[in-house]
Amino acid sequence: MVTPPRTQAAVRALRAAPVPAALIVLVALSGVVLGRVYADPLLTRLMAGAAAGSVLVSVAARRLPSWLVAPLSVAALTGWTLLSLRLAAAHAALPGGLGEVAADAARNAIPRLLTAMIPVEPAPDTVLVPVVAAWLAGLTAAEVALRAGRVLLGYLPPALLYAGALYVVGPNADPAIGPTVLFAAVAAAGLATPARRDGPAPDPVAGLTPAVRAAVRLRLVAASAAGLAVVVALAALLAPVVAAQVDERPVDPRRYVEPPRVESLDENPLIRISGWALNPDQRLLDVRTVAGAGDGGSPRIRLAVLSDYDGVTWRVGATYRNAGRILPAAEPAPDAATDEVRQEITVGDLTGRLLPAVPTPREVTGARVAYDPATGTLIRPEGLAPGLRYEVSSVRERPDANLLPTANVPAGDEVARVLRVADGAPEPVRRLATQLAESNGAPYARADAIAAFLAEHYRVTADAPSGHAYPNLAFFLFGPRNGGGQRGTSEQFAAAFAVLGRLAGLPTRVVVGFEPKGDGPVRAADAYAWPEVLFDGVGWVPFDPMPRPDSEPRPVEEDFRPQPEDPPPSEVPAPTEEPSVTPPAAAPAPGRADGGLGTPVLVGGGVGGLALLVGAVLAALYAARRRLTRSRLDAADPGERVAGAWRELTDALRLAGHPAGPDLAAAEVAERARRTLVEARAARSGDGAAAPTDRAGEGAAAGGPDEAAVDELAALLNQAGFAPGSVTPEQAERAARLSQGFGDALRSARSRWGRLLWTVHPGPLRWRR
Repeated sequence: MVTPPRTQAAVRALRAAPVPAALIVLVALSGVVLGRVYADPLLTRLMAGAAAGSVLVSVAARRLPSWLVAPLSVAALTGWTLLSLRLAAAHAALPGGLGEVAADAARNAIPRLLTAMIPVEPAPDTVLVPVVAAWLAGLTAAEVALRAGRVLLGYLPPALLYAGALYVVGPNADPAIGPTVLFAAVAAAGLATPARRDGPAPDPVAGLTPAVRAAVRLRLVAASAAGLAVVVALAALLAPVVAAQVDERPVDPRRYVEPPRVESLDENPLIRISGWALNPDQRLLDVRTVAGAGDGGSPRIRLAVLSDYDGVTWRVGATYRNAGRILPAAEPAPDAATDEVRQEITVGDLTGRLLPAVPTPREVTGARVAYDPATGTLIRPEGLAPGLRYEVSSVRERPDANLLPTANVPAGDEVARVLRVADGAPEPVRRLATQLAESNGAPYARADAIAAFLAEHYRVTADAPSGHAYPNLAFFLFGPRNGGGQRGTSEQFAAAFAVLGRLAGLPTRVVVGFEPKGDGPVRAADAYAWPEVLFDGVGWVPFDPMPRPDSEPRPVEEDFRPQPEDPPPSEVPAPTEEPSVTPPAAAPAPGRADGGLGTPVLVGGGVGGLALLVGAVLAALYAARRRLTRSRLDAADPGERVAGAWRELTDALRLAGHPAGPDLAAAEVAERARRTLVEARAARSGDGAAAPTDRAGEGAAAGGPDEAAVDELAALLNQAGFAPGSVTPEQAERAARLSQGFGDALRSARSRWGRLLWTVHPGPLRWRR
């Protein structure tokens, strides 16, 4: 019976199918192994498609010349790769066209794949390399196994791809026992399938003589036996080595690739607080709440978490991994209330890489991000740009306040980072922390006491200089009020709380972020820093050490006076010694009989000497005051001359009985100076000396004490303080004339003796500046 040609073709195709099918399965199993560290099965499907496409292209082109197969397969690879990138971009909700996405994936595919967070989001840059590798492995295997007939050699590309997938996964997934067993079984089935032949196999020794035929067969048997012996020996030698590696932890190739890092600007964002405070209207962000945040009001937006402090700066110190749209979820505290907040954020003037979000983000769309699970913060590796718009879905936790009074704080190596106190902490700071800790036993009571102490004793000022090193914090805590101490921005309040908390045994960190008033623009005035404390079973709890609005701070000395380590030499009591002998009796005063001076002469000499002494003291005071004024107004640096002129003005106010507090800004001091000047002119006019209007006109003509001149001097002081080097010599001379005119106007309004006392008053020589 003759078999029809169509049936014969079907039989031949069926007999030829096992090897291509085995190759497809072997390559696809690499996708199964690699897909274990991906967030969903999209990568496995794309690699399976690449395996099937590459092998089937080779099968379809088996009758074409071999040099045509590669171009055809590469063309098909291009189409499948573009389709895969499009599917991955849609899956990850990435903006931009296909060309932009493909170019970005081609530039960053390998580093992002090895720095991506586990589980990896199937995005264009994380699927490009696996898909291309699967296609090339399938193409090579099919050409070697099917066209050249070397099935065993054709297994080498899928085996290498499979080993590469295992290496990339490393210790980030459970052992791939099932896929490995299936890989070996499919490979064995492909080898066991008889090769396709169009006729009976020819006998290689058919034309030889019987003796030669026997010798050839003997050699074939010997070669087969030798090969089998080599295989058995290798198996016996390598089996123990391979078995010993079963319990070993695989090497993670991700440790050889550096993940994305923040810029130096973002490593310590705490120093940006003072700059934002001086530009409160700067528009940093625009926020629109899509869902949530109804009951809890406008939530805080977190920019950075700073956990490391070396005594000089607080640093982020985070490890950011490339992440996809879905971020790893962290379990909230057992009794914490949670709600979902979804916001659309548009970047304005905010710079750097740190990406603002309500804590703790769970999903980000519209921007490619890197994520640090330890702190729950985000960065955009490419950096922020004006107009960048993204949407963040966050889970906001609100701890149960009833648990805090009895909650403990963790200890040990896991929290050593947030308990570490750098060497060199000032002794007064240590004593203050000890005092607050001894008075409050429970951890929450300690933290609350530190926050209350800072809120009650210190003042918030926008013009306080930046700095949170140990010396800066010591000056903030204990510096003189009239010398710039005991005042600062939220930078100093948060940093001081965190340091005092660690000295008191509390795990603390500093957070920088924003507190918007609602939907709309988030300005620089909304930026501030706050401290957080870690409690067992509750998590990180924020504290507010800032003083209440319109509250008057109480001097620190009322509740804490840091004692010097060694008393000054003047305070060391001199040793007392008892005299060893009785002192001799005092000699009698020489009387007039002894030729001494009479009483009138002694009295006159004493009065004259006293007058000379008083005159010498007054002359010395006058000379010292003149020298102080010249040193201030004749300084080489124009900025220092402006500062000296301002000190002359504040000294004049103090001499006039209207001192300006050290907590007042320059504009507030100028306002007080204007009122004092008006009162002085009114008093002088009442005495009939001059009308106020006439005096004001004279002062203005002389470059001196009218209201506008005082404001001008305050403006020059601000310029010298916030823009060093910008004051010109002419402006410095103008400031000197203004301050001298102001002092002359106040002095001239006093009586004759008052003017004399003004000139020699020792106060300006000893007042703190």
